[in-house]
Formats: sequence, C-alpha cells, structure tokens
Amino acid sequence: MGHGQMLRVSKVEEWLHRAPARPSLAAHGDCVVIRPARHYDGRQGAGPVSGVSSATAGASGLRLHVVMIPPGTRGTPHMHEGHEAAVYAVSGETEVWHGAGLVKRTVVRAGDFMYIPPGVPHLPVNRGDVMSIAVVARTDPAEQGSAVAVELPRHLADLLSLPVATQG
Repeated sequence: MGHGQMLRVSKVEEWLHRAPARPSLAAHGDCVVIRPARHYDGRQGAGPVSGVSSATAGASGLRLHVVMIPPGTRGTPHMHEGHEAAVYAVSGETEVWHGAGLVKRTVVRAGDFMYIPPGVPHLPVNRGDVMSIAVVARTDPAEQGSAVAVELPRHLADLLSLPVATQG
C-alpha cells in the first residue's frame, strides 16, 4: 500500500466469504492451510474464521486468529493466565482498557502492534464507526483459549450501555 492509501474493508469481507477447507491433521509435521469460513457472523474473536489453533492445524504452542469488533460494541473484560498475546491492528481504532483494575487506557490504531503479558486484564472497545479488525497471536493453542473473566470496574460502568461483541 502506498502512502495515503487505505485498506478497503470490502476486500477483507470478500476474503471472509470464501469457502472454508478443513485441513487434514493426519499428516502431522506438514504445513497446513486454514481457509476462512463462508461468513462473519458479527461475533468478536475468531467466530467462523478459526485461524491457526490446536483444533485446526494441530498447533501445540500458539493460536493465531482474526478478531473483529463491530462499531459501537465492546469485548468482555478478561485476562489469559499463563499466556501472552500479540495484536496487530489491521483496521479501525480500538480503545483498550488494561492493567490491574483496568485503569490504563491505550488507543490502538490500524498499523499498531500491542503486546499483552500473561495475566494482564484487558478490555477492547470500539467506539468508532468502522469495524475494528486485528490479527491476534496467543501462546495458548486452544480454540476458546484460557480467558478468565474479570469484573467490569465501577469507573467503566458507562460501557454497560454498549453491546458485547461475544467471543466465538
């Protein structure tokens, strides 16, 4: 992409509409291609776009998936005990509340990377008007992962008015 060009979300949507192909895990040790599901159903996290995991590719040490947070929605406050995560923001802008008590606020924009250490609570919020899309890698290969729910602190009570983009 040249300077000043924007990612066309329609291209991402076209990519998400391609037919899925389940890999054969019989040939352990070979490379595996995981194709995206037919549609995106509006849920945060992998949803039908399953990515690389223990279930899809036989991964033993990582999970790589696409997270989509629709405009005007939020995730749920959580943490991953014993597992670190790296996020690459593809499009949109996400407000991430993080740290003990979710008191730190960082805005992650397209092109940004964010590292989340093991056991650090975090909560993504999309207050914008475009879909926030990110690629997330985590050291937990399970499809649903090691998410541990965290209570929403009182200072973020206004977020209760935003619908939750539920995890797939």
